[in-house]
Amino acid sequence: MSEALSTYGRGVLQITAFRRLWIGLGLSSLGDWLGLLALTAMAASLAPHTYADQNFAIGGVLLLRVLPAVVIGPLAGYIADRLDRRQTLVVGDVLRGAVFVSIPIVHTLAWVLAATVIIEAISLVWLPAKDATVPNLVPRESLEAANRISIATTYGSALPAAGIFVLLSLSARGLDSSLGWMSNAPVALSLYFNAASFLVSGIVVATLPGIPRGPALAADARRGLLGTVRDGWAFVAGVPVVRGLVVGITGAFAAGGLVVGLARVYVADLGGGDPGYGLVFAAVFGGLALGMFRGPRLLVAMSRRRLFGFSLIAAGIVLAGIALIANLVIATALTLVMGFFAGSAWITGYTLLGLEVSDALRGRTFAFVQTLIRLSLAAVLALGPLIAGVIGEHSWHVTKHAELDYNGAAITMFAAGLAMIAVGWSAYHLMNDRPGVTIRSELRKSLIRATPVYPRTGLFVAFEGGEGAGKSTQSALLARWLRSEGHEVVLTREPGDSAVGATLREILLSPATGQLGDRAEALLYAADKAEHVDKVVRPALERGAVVVTDRYVDSTLAYQGAGRDLATTEVEQVARWATDHLRPHLTVLLDVDPEVGLERFAGSDRLESEPLDFHKRVRAAFLGLASADPDHYLVLDATGERDAIAKAVRDRLLPLLPQLLPQKHDA
Repeated sequence: MSEALSTYGRGVLQITAFRRLWIGLGLSSLGDWLGLLALTAMAASLAPHTYADQNFAIGGVLLLRVLPAVVIGPLAGYIADRLDRRQTLVVGDVLRGAVFVSIPIVHTLAWVLAATVIIEAISLVWLPAKDATVPNLVPRESLEAANRISIATTYGSALPAAGIFVLLSLSARGLDSSLGWMSNAPVALSLYFNAASFLVSGIVVATLPGIPRGPALAADARRGLLGTVRDGWAFVAGVPVVRGLVVGITGAFAAGGLVVGLARVYVADLGGGDPGYGLVFAAVFGGLALGMFRGPRLLVAMSRRRLFGFSLIAAGIVLAGIALIANLVIATALTLVMGFFAGSAWITGYTLLGLEVSDALRGRTFAFVQTLIRLSLAAVLALGPLIAGVIGEHSWHVTKHAELDYNGAAITMFAAGLAMIAVGWSAYHLMNDRPGVTIRSELRKSLIRATPVYPRTGLFVAFEGGEGAGKSTQSALLARWLRSEGHEVVLTREPGDSAVGATLREILLSPATGQLGDRAEALLYAADKAEHVDKVVRPALERGAVVVTDRYVDSTLAYQGAGRDLATTEVEQVARWATDHLRPHLTVLLDVDPEVGLERFAGSDRLESEPLDFHKRVRAAFLGLASADPDHYLVLDATGERDAIAKAVRDRLLPLLPQLLPQKHDA
């Protein structure tokens, strides 16, 4: 998680106003997760001491945690836009802290359930006020990084919350045994600590500069819940791929939610108590975080569509394994693995939705998905403990001296695992874009792959993007600036910037060439790259120059891999071999809608004349490559001002210059 924060939040936390809001968000998120643990633990302790009643009490807390968002979500956004945002953030934190303080004082199950509804209702107004505040605190070009670090903080807070819950639970037991404190409410210490986190968050936000006073000026444009569901379902039902994505994303959330819903009783069945519950809770969200940030990068040889279905199947298999293995240590480790695959499916599905859905429908589709996720969570959080309670406790005598104990929580999780496998299998076959390529081969290529080679001398920068993105313009501007700074610069391009490459360029791009076989085209591009690296790129880098190239390996992966009907893994093997695995220190992706980019040309070469769907696949491939390795990519909107784009490239490059070019060279 720390790596994710450093990757996505580089530079953003240097902005004082946003840094303070981030601290407040971190404390509030910590309070949210700690509150979830404490409330479910207290509900179980206050319920009658029967297996079914404890399941019902926990299910009630979890259901009431999710249900208000389904019922009053749009209304909460409406309210948030019509209140002073600073007051909303401060008062919201203070009120939530006060409610948490009251829970151990009142100490009844009815108040635990009522307080859950009140806290969630306040949070529903607090969150959109926070989201609307961020654009006022950071520059426009930093907004994406700010949003990403906010998401990372929101979900990452579950891990320290679980650790704190374990420590406070153990501390409460110590205080009870030695001093007689906390005997009536062993989780009271967690609730008081939770309340303090909200109060401190309110104080931090109260000192925050940059938040406009008064309500938002823009009129609310949100649609009601029924309208959002109707518009979203009309689109989802008509597109099989999107339908598979929505079902799969919902299933991934449902799997995680079911484990959370049943974990308290499941851990109790294994003799773990509150500390064991905290560990399993941490494993779920730790796995989700790892899957979101590492899943697509670890299984890089898989296409996103296949990775999505595979991750769902794997999550289902592991969930079934958790139910079968009645050992707390092994179950905790498997829970981490299950969370990893569920997180991988979640982030992959969201990325695919962003690529598959047009801009005009994207907002409504995501709103529909969020609503469906909330509904599915409400269902599994309520029905999971209910079903487990109805099933009850069972023992099977295998032999005279051996018996198996499988209670309702384990049996329900096993059934959910089988359902998850079925959903993943359906999504995989519906979205399989590489028929004939085995999963085993993709796993092998993902886990055993050549190590990228980054030049030890010089600086290597590549510009990538679709047609009309402005790569030639921006690469020339960067070369001019670097020369003015005293660096030797080699400005080059692919294909064609070698003696052999010039001939290959004519063959590859001239309309007179006519139709080329897909494999022949890929091999010709690989030949150009091999000659380009050997004769132009590597010699310049070895003498300490800056090499700025217009296109490199990513273009082959996007055009010949995703654009043509070729397996991307095979194309990548050829391209990486041709370049001896040499990678740029920085790849600048100039992103442009193909319809906009193609309008910038008067004439068309062989690639530019390809149909629009071809260029859309190319764009999606570029974005996928960039998202898998954010440390070495800079993604910019190619429709922005020319000078603003050039400045953004220079700003990203500046930290690399002293590290990789300790001595300047004369032009």
